[in-house]
Amino acid sequence: MPANLTGVVPPLCTPLTADQEVDVRSLERLTSSLLAAGCTAVLALGSTGEVAFLPDAMRRRVLEVVTGCVAGAVPVLAGVIDMTTMRVVDHVRDAEKYGCAAVVTTAPFYARINAAEIERHFRTIAGSSDLRVYAYDLPVAVGRKLPADLVLRLLADETVAGVKDSSGDDGSLRTLIAMAADAGLENASIMTGSELTVDNALRMGASGVVPGLGNVDPAGYVALYDAATDDNWEIALAEQERLLRLFRIITVADPARIGRSAGALGAFKAALYLLGIIDCPQTMTPQLPLLAEEISVIRELLLDAELTPVR
Repeated sequence: MPANLTGVVPPLCTPLTADQEVDVRSLERLTSSLLAAGCTAVLALGSTGEVAFLPDAMRRRVLEVVTGCVAGAVPVLAGVIDMTTMRVVDHVRDAEKYGCAAVVTTAPFYARINAAEIERHFRTIAGSSDLRVYAYDLPVAVGRKLPADLVLRLLADETVAGVKDSSGDDGSLRTLIAMAADAGLENASIMTGSELTVDNALRMGASGVVPGLGNVDPAGYVALYDAATDDNWEIALAEQERLLRLFRIITVADPARIGRSAGALGAFKAALYLLGIIDCPQTMTPQLPLLAEEISVIRELLLDAELTPVR
């Protein structure tokens, strides 16, 4: 692992077969496509990887396949997200077994806990392993946002090495970046998980991006990041706006028929299927699949975003 994780770190989709097993060949192709695009690292078993839906044996299989495919070329981060601290610690042990470089986890959820218990959660996880820990701020799923002062304390004593901010609150993200800079935490990685405001986040000083849409167009996010790093903000803006058009794929599924998560994850997988990267756009039960006519609309949106379907 570099001292400061930067760049583009897509949270891998988990391709599935029609009978809902890990599709190894598709997962290898997807992983290889992200490496070929120049991604800095990959995150297996993030939200986009349907980590919340996968049984433990499938989680382990994903880590085995991804780390084997990457073969040390870039760091592999493992999502170890679960409801309670000790279940997360069990997943950390699996991440160690398969040679992952770091782990990513949210605060506990389901139970109603306070900030002191969230802090204990992260400190227990960090104390259980030598792997770096990255905090994942996802209030829409966890039920509460990580307090900035708590994150700063955890960064300051290196309990966590960084944070993925998927709160959608750019003001809060900017505040955390400024607080970390004022505290001299130059090695803290503060990554945005918001695909549509990456140029703004990088201009504010974010270390990089963890984009679910990066599965579909990793080269686009690498181009955006490289342009921002070179202070070529006009090119960064143009690339961000093209990715904004591509992101419309998540709005195609009818929300009266299918859940928002299933609609978004299904859209990513449908796009990867149409691009010939995965063999099947299956999502894990109980999520409902996209309809053929919805996948047809996604094909048109890929073309509009300058990507070329092969199906």
